Amino acid sequence: MFGLAHNRARAPDHASCSGCGLCLLVCPAWRRSRDIGLTPLARARALQLGAGAADIADSIHSCTLCGACEPVCPEDIGLVAMTLDLRRQLPLPDAAAGLRAPMGEPRPIAAQASGKTILLPDPALRARSATLARAAALLGGAIAADDGADIALALESGSAIPAPRLERFLAPLRAAQRVVVADGLLLRQLRQWLPGANSVGIGTALSALPAVRRALRASDLYVIEPRAYHADYQRLVKYYDALRAAAGSAFNLDLQRIAVPAAARSLPQRLGLEASDDRIQTEWILQGRSIERVVVESLEDAAAFEQHGAHPVVHLADLADDGTS
Repeated sequence: MFGLAHNRARAPDHASCSGCGLCLLVCPAWRRSRDIGLTPLARARALQLGAGAADIADSIHSCTLCGACEPVCPEDIGLVAMTLDLRRQLPLPDAAAGLRAPMGEPRPIAAQASGKTILLPDPALRARSATLARAAALLGGAIAADDGADIALALESGSAIPAPRLERFLAPLRAAQRVVVADGLLLRQLRQWLPGANSVGIGTALSALPAVRRALRASDLYVIEPRAYHADYQRLVKYYDALRAAAGSAFNLDLQRIAVPAAARSLPQRLGLEASDDRIQTEWILQGRSIERVVVESLEDAAAFEQHGAHPVVHLADLADDGTS
C-alpha cells in the first residue's frame, strides 16, 4: 500500500507517456524539421525503452522550451522540466564549452534593487534602454540591479547555479510586492524558488494597463510570449481570451489556444552555434492574416518579425506612447 500511494503522489514523468502524439502537433521542432526524433514524444518513448540522455542528445538540444507541449499533454507530464533535467545531464558541445553562464558577481544594470515592483529584463529588453525605461515607468517599478541574465542562461543550457550566486539574485526580490519578468523560462523557475512571491510575466503586466489596452487595434496581431503563457496556461488562456474579445486583435494562437512561438530557437541556436530559423515560425503565424501591425510582449519576437515580416512591429511598452492612447 505504501508503494502504491507513493507512486500516485509522484508527478507524472516520461513513464506516463501513452504515445498519443498530441505534443508533436504543437512542437516547433517538428514543424521545422518533420523529424519525430526531435519531439517530446520521441524523448519520452526513448526514455521508456532505456535510452540515456547521451543517446538522445540532439533531441534534447533541439527543444525550444516554448512549453506548447505541456497544455496538450493528457497525462500532465512536465515536459519542459523533463527536458531541462536531461539537458543538465549533458555536456555542451566542445565548441560551446566557453558559453556556459559564468556564475560570478552579477553585472549591475541599475542602482535601484528594491521596490514595490521590480522589473527583471531579458538581454533583448535590456539592450533597448528606452523601451526598458518606459516599461519600468508604466509598471511603476524599479529595474533590477541584478537581472539574473547569467542565471537565465544557466537554466537554458543546463549549467549548475551555485547556491551563493542564486541567493544574491533572489535576496532583493523577496522584499518586492511584485516581480515582473521578461524571460518566460526564468519566470517559471522563479515561481518555484519564490513560491510566496507575486511573479508575473511582462506581457500580462503591461497588457493589463488601461493605457496599453486602449492602444490595441482590431488590425493588430498580438504576439504572446509562449514560455510564460504555457507555464500558467489554465489561468492565462482565460486572460487572453478576454483581452482578445476586448481589443478585437488577432493573436498568435492556434485552434487549441496554444501560442505559436515566433522566435523558436534550439539550444545551439540560442548559443550562436547555429543560425536561427525564425522565418519558418513567423511565416506560419502570418499566413492568411490581414493585419496592419505586430504587437509583441518580447523583443526577441520583435526581432524575428522585423527580419522576416513586412509590418511595423511595436513592443507593449512603446504601444502606450504611439499616439493612439
